[in-house]
Amino acid sequence: MEKEVDLQPIGISLDHANKETRRAKQLVDKCPECGSSNLIHDYDTGETVCGECGLVIYEQMMDKGPEWRAFTEEQRVSRTRVGAPTSYTVHDKGLSTTISQVGYDAFGRKLPLTTRIQMWRLRKWQTRTRVHASVERNLAQAMNELDLLCNKLYITPTTKEKAAVIYRKALDNSLVRGRSIKAVVAAALYAACRDGGLQRTLQEITRATLTLDKKDVARCYRLLLRELKIQMPFPYPVGCISKIAEKVNISGKTQGLAIQLLSQAGEKKFGKLADQGKNPTSMAAAALYLACLYNNEKKTQKNIADAAEVTEVTIRNRYLTIVRALNLKVPKH
Repeated sequence: MEKEVDLQPIGISLDHANKETRRAKQLVDKCPECGSSNLIHDYDTGETVCGECGLVIYEQMMDKGPEWRAFTEEQRVSRTRVGAPTSYTVHDKGLSTTISQVGYDAFGRKLPLTTRIQMWRLRKWQTRTRVHASVERNLAQAMNELDLLCNKLYITPTTKEKAAVIYRKALDNSLVRGRSIKAVVAAALYAACRDGGLQRTLQEITRATLTLDKKDVARCYRLLLRELKIQMPFPYPVGCISKIAEKVNISGKTQGLAIQLLSQAGEKKFGKLADQGKNPTSMAAAALYLACLYNNEKKTQKNIADAAEVTEVTIRNRYLTIVRALNLKVPKH
């Protein structure tokens, strides 16, 4: 039979000790002995000490500062203790643990066969537990498709995150049910590119999917705009000029003249050219063709039309629109 320990001769009751411990942890911003707010936090020893009376208030303090040495404020913010940040481009936002396929331990020694087999089984079941619900399986497949599309089209990480957020909203609103996951991902990526001002056309995104039709992606894109109430900014033709000019090897001087022509045409007659329902790519191609004529660069309408993925008739119509807006005299060619 164990002997009971009497705390009364010591002069401290158990309830009183627990109360004092809780009080010491709660009053971290004020000394419980002298009431002073002059507290010194020693991160080396993990203690909080009163600067007036020297009382140790807390002795198990957690260091929330950076793990590495930082010499600037930017380094101090970027070097965190917990690894990679959360990301919407991963189906579980990057919060789960992944068992790698490395067959070596921390010291570089090769693991025995029984341990490798055990790790293989753990990795298999860990993968199954990460993706067990239908929503998680949908997200896992969609994020893989999004990663492939972004790698093909050289999409920035910010635009990729925005596309993942749009797809997650579509999944929450049951817009993916009954539709192709790849089509909805492509539509979300196109919406993110439009919203971020990244010049990627619907044809380019559809071509990168290899199996989809442009009409399917366009239908899903209109569905996302309507159901999620997304307001898209107007695409401006100026942003398409450099993209077309690089394919046809047009000089920078001619590109500057094309930008100037578009700006003058927009200010004089059309306001914002995108407000008039004109295709910004066709307007940029027409301005480039007109600038080539003024700078005597030998570029045909077919070359520019193929680079802009429009027809020659479209370039001639938009070309006449700019000429009439500015009352220009076209040089003979």
